Amino acid sequence: METVLLVIHLLIAIFLVSVILMQRSSGGALDGLGGGSGANSILSARGTGNFLTRLTAILATLFFITSLSLSLLYKSAEPKATSILETAPAADNVPSAPSAPVAAE
Repeated sequence: METVLLVIHLLIAIFLVSVILMQRSSGGALDGLGGGSGANSILSARGTGNFLTRLTAILATLFFITSLSLSLLYKSAEPKATSILETAPAADNVPSAPSAPVAAE
């Protein structure tokens, strides 16, 4: 279940980035990919803007839903982490420090 949700989340993220790049901006971006100059065309300037705006809102909502779902899913699946400071080190496995040679004076 987690893997399927993660794959869906990644696909939504890729589509969301693609749709955002296709929108009209002051720099142009990927605006020329729309094609079609007819007034009644779905890919006209106004039709593309409305369609891409709605699609962006839908994909953003799905992205937030999958993000929250993944965080709740992984939060409940993960066992409680214990602190390293709460556990005492094992005395049996502690190696002794090597002794340094003493210089004779």
